[in-house]
Order: sequence, then C-alpha cells, then structure tokens
Amino acid sequence: MRKKTYLKLAEYQAELSLSHLQEVQGIYDKMRGYKHDFHHHLQTLKGQLEAGETQRALSYIEQLDVQLIHVDTLLKTGNLSLDALLSAKLSQAKANSIVFNVRANVPEKLLLSDLELSIIVGNMLDNAIEACQNVSGERFIRIYMTMKGNMLYFSMLNSAGAKQEKAGSLFFSSKRGNHGFGLRRAEEILTDHGGWCKYNSEDGAFTCEFLVPALEK
Repeated sequence: MRKKTYLKLAEYQAELSLSHLQEVQGIYDKMRGYKHDFHHHLQTLKGQLEAGETQRALSYIEQLDVQLIHVDTLLKTGNLSLDALLSAKLSQAKANSIVFNVRANVPEKLLLSDLELSIIVGNMLDNAIEACQNVSGERFIRIYMTMKGNMLYFSMLNSAGAKQEKAGSLFFSSKRGNHGFGLRRAEEILTDHGGWCKYNSEDGAFTCEFLVPALEK
C-alpha cells in the first residue's frame, strides 16, 4: 500500500473512532441524566404521598409513564462495546425516522478487538443510515447477529433507493472523499481474521453480511 493511501486510511480510522466515541458518550450522558431525573421523581412522589395527596401522586405517575415511552433504552447483545455502538446508532436512526430493529446475541470476549468491531459494524450502519436518509417512503434497518460455532455472523437489511452499480466488491456512493475507505478497512479487518463479507443491492433494499472467526476453537 502506498504511504499516502496508508496515511489517509489511518487518518480516517482515527476520525471514525472519535465519531463513534462521541456517539457512545452521548448515550451514556443521556443515561446519567435519566438516573438523576429518576431520583428527583422519587423525591417528588414521596413528598406528595407523605402529604396525603394521593390523587396528585397518581397523576404524576401517569405523566411519567407517558414520558418513559420516549426514553431510549440501551440495546443488550451480550457484548458491552457492541451495545454502546448499536445504542448510539439507534438514537441516530430514530432522529432520521428510521425503524431500527436488532436481534443479536454476541459473547463479551471476541478475537476481534473493540476498535475492529466498531469499524466493521459502524461503517455498515453508517452506510445503511445514509441510504435510508435518501428514501422518501418507509425507512428501516434490520440487523441479525449470532454465533455459528466459533464464527460471528452479521446480517443487515435496510431500505434504499434504486439499485446501485457495483465497483469491485463495493458499490458506488453518493458521498466522496473518505467514505469508501471505511468499507475497505472493514473488509481488510475481516480478511485479516479469515472472514468474508458480501453486499447486494436491489431496487428499494440493500443487504450486507459477514462471517468471521471470533472465538478460539
């Protein structure tokens, strides 16, 4: 690999890691805020009940129930790093009116590092969110992750526009600059670990999947 290209990849990887870290930090800041508010709500309810204002307390609980419907909860896959990344992307998807569905069961300890997992899954999700943003109709992202023996399997289906033209193993994107480096880096990581990934574009939908050794035999 030419030095200039390598440096560009390294720069992109650093930017991506910072972006994902900021997204994750935002999720945990929000969770801390909910915890602080919860304590305040309990104190308020305690005061109302001690004062004998039962009806007022019941009304307060009903208001809380309505608010809790809109509270984002952390996704739980079994892998903390993946939980944080997917939860951050969940918030981003909701902000763009994208229905985000995840079915995942992943061990906490993997052969892939947290950074590698973030680069692979983060890039695929960024592409899916971008594709959904360009759709005027239904917007959705559906993810399935599980272990097949010692192999980690990932599958994602998302809404998209017209069928995309393929360039090598990837597809052309509306973005320019470092956008293509992300998926190339993801492919490099999967290949280095003895895995593979593939993509398919059809009118209205885009799919991607990968399979990679993730546990010691």
